[in-house]
Amino acid sequence: MEEQYGTGMSGRKSAAQQTDIRYVENPSGPTLGYSASSGVRIVEQDGLRFKSLSKTERLLPYEDWRLPAEERARDLASRLSIEEIAGLMLYSPHQAVPATFGFLPATYGGLPYDQSGAEDGELTDQQRAFLENDHIRHVLVMSVSSPQAAAEWNNRLQRLAEALPFGIPVNISSDPRHGTVSSSEYNAGSGGAISMWPEALGLAATFDPSVAERFGEIASREYRALGIATALSPQVDIATDPRWSRFSGTFGEDPRLSADMARAYIDGFQTSKGDREIRGGWGWDSVNAMVKHWPGGGSGEGGRDAHFGYGKYAVYPGGSFEEHLLPFTEGAFDLKGGTGQASAVMPYYTISYGQDRVNGENVGNAYSSWLIHDLLREKHGYDGVVCTDWGITDDEPLRIERLFPGGRCWGVEEGFTVAERHYKILMAGVDQFGGNSEIAPILEAYRIGTEKHGEAFMRARFERSAVRLLTNLFRVGLFENPYLRPGESARIVGSADFVTEGYRAQLKSVVLLKNRNGTLPLPKRSKVYIPQRYTPAGVDWFGAPYPERTEYPVSLDVAAKYFELAAAPEDADFALVAIRGADSGSGYSPEDAAAGGNGYVPISLQYRPYTANHARERSIAGDSRDPDSGNRSYRGKTVEAQNSADLDMVLDARAAMGGKPVIVLLHLAKPTVCHEFEPAADAILVHFGVQDQAIMDILTGATEPSGLLPMQLPANMRTVEDQAEDMAFDMEVHVDTEGNDYDFAFGLDWSGKIDDFRTRHYGRLGSRGAKGQ
Repeated sequence: MEEQYGTGMSGRKSAAQQTDIRYVENPSGPTLGYSASSGVRIVEQDGLRFKSLSKTERLLPYEDWRLPAEERARDLASRLSIEEIAGLMLYSPHQAVPATFGFLPATYGGLPYDQSGAEDGELTDQQRAFLENDHIRHVLVMSVSSPQAAAEWNNRLQRLAEALPFGIPVNISSDPRHGTVSSSEYNAGSGGAISMWPEALGLAATFDPSVAERFGEIASREYRALGIATALSPQVDIATDPRWSRFSGTFGEDPRLSADMARAYIDGFQTSKGDREIRGGWGWDSVNAMVKHWPGGGSGEGGRDAHFGYGKYAVYPGGSFEEHLLPFTEGAFDLKGGTGQASAVMPYYTISYGQDRVNGENVGNAYSSWLIHDLLREKHGYDGVVCTDWGITDDEPLRIERLFPGGRCWGVEEGFTVAERHYKILMAGVDQFGGNSEIAPILEAYRIGTEKHGEAFMRARFERSAVRLLTNLFRVGLFENPYLRPGESARIVGSADFVTEGYRAQLKSVVLLKNRNGTLPLPKRSKVYIPQRYTPAGVDWFGAPYPERTEYPVSLDVAAKYFELAAAPEDADFALVAIRGADSGSGYSPEDAAAGGNGYVPISLQYRPYTANHARERSIAGDSRDPDSGNRSYRGKTVEAQNSADLDMVLDARAAMGGKPVIVLLHLAKPTVCHEFEPAADAILVHFGVQDQAIMDILTGATEPSGLLPMQLPANMRTVEDQAEDMAFDMEVHVDTEGNDYDFAFGLDWSGKIDDFRTRHYGRLGSRGAKGQ
């Protein structure tokens, strides 16, 4: 049976919907999707139908869906030119649908995209060029305007790729995209643009791997309905330094919990079941998981991050390098589902300082043959795709604190051309270059290798990577049918059932830290005073300035459905003060450098000014090249949190409420020092990114809190300075006025401190006992 591609939900036939996509069913096999004008032929053999992507009359092995994915990949890799394999090794920079949402220059028909009249799902001139000229087949999408637009854009990409030699489909990927919009409201029957779930740290706070697995199952369905076949997640670095800016993307600081959450998350993403399975757990609902960041990036010296030159060193003063591998070796590489292991791995930007005792190299992780070939490939037997983090082969920025322009070629900044960096990465055992859309450096790397090792050696080396990359495309069915039906995509993405499950997970992720005298739960229709929150002007992650603002930190519309809103403290029964963890910046100050300092400053987790009198006198790692410093110490320097006004909110509310309850709602992206505000709070709820409605349901007792801390909350900044960047559980924790320790796996419910199977299995004694066995 052959079916023509029909209209979407609106019934309006857009340009994409009037294309010639056809569907052909097999009596006992996959439904084939193809473009009738692409040159693809349908061939029959043994009563079955196959796509002749080579546009010939005979069936080639790579076109035979009865064969195992790796066998098909080996056949196709042997047929590709070096240029075509080099294209597979490229992973595009961030794309947006429509392109007006993105930050890369984009045109359509030679005109600026936003002036061209193009529909949301049209391909840009640049996207057509990198498909046709650079042979790119791996594309990263950062945003889409709607499921319908995503489906139409996917179909245009796939139609163009299918018409090109060998008809290799496009593998669309995404960073995590299921985060919450706090002010949006949940309605059991309404659905949404996409289901909303806690961030990774919030999933960890449930201490329930089945929640992470269910997230993976639902997210993979929504991803595939958007055309996405690879997830650039999960991030399984154990966040052993509390100052790290990427803490929120992790599963916390415990390797055992992180390993279990990673395994469940990936099993959920990669496993197809029942008639949706093709072979070995892979199938039509599967999404390749690219686990990151090997071998762990959570131990940056001083808590600094390796996106920037000032944070490029991961250090191990506690000698815990091996523990950072556990979420990979005992989680991502040891799945319970049929897929076996995460299909791809991304090394981090960091230099794992002093760990390579074979070659003595201090280079970025993707450049290290010891980390990739010896440790990952040989010792741990990983034969999936290894893809660099984005933009590591370009020359470094002229200024150490800039993210753009410039690459993150840490350890090989000097003495290497861009092509030579590509060559070094390939020889280390890496298959793919994240954020690179230019084929020329890879071809030059091939030439360098041919001169050193001969044509046969380099051809075999390139084919090895091609087989890994193509295998990931074959086993999720993209070669048989990469096309989407926009109406079906709109039905699946953000369906009411998926939204409901995401909301329930949000509720499970909220942690009750303090509840003096049973302040919570509160009667509905109590009178609440919600102070506004001030954010000073600043600069974001990308270096773009943002203005100061004063705003309500929770939606008044949502709050009004649960409580009466009071304009003044004296009219209220209680105050709800929504604050963020202390944020003092990223650990580097251009102003300090301009004044003659080395530029390095503390990263403080307290709100009031902090002077680092107990920091190291000399840093473990450093770079004596200008404009950096061989000694990155910040001892004796002072910083203050950019959001110190958050602390004032709590203290002012305490003074204004005259003994009436003050409830603090604390949004954490990483640990914070609580002693400055905790005594002023009657109750404290911690969340890691949820809808406001979830908070209101807990405040009023509609749901009992059940979350647990996936990390320690430090007693003070002295213990933060004294802890080792690579060690978990090595801080003195805050003890509140009720005598509770804010330690890993701590949380309260209405009855008091939670003591259940989770705390017994993952709690401090349980975790440490298991590690010591």
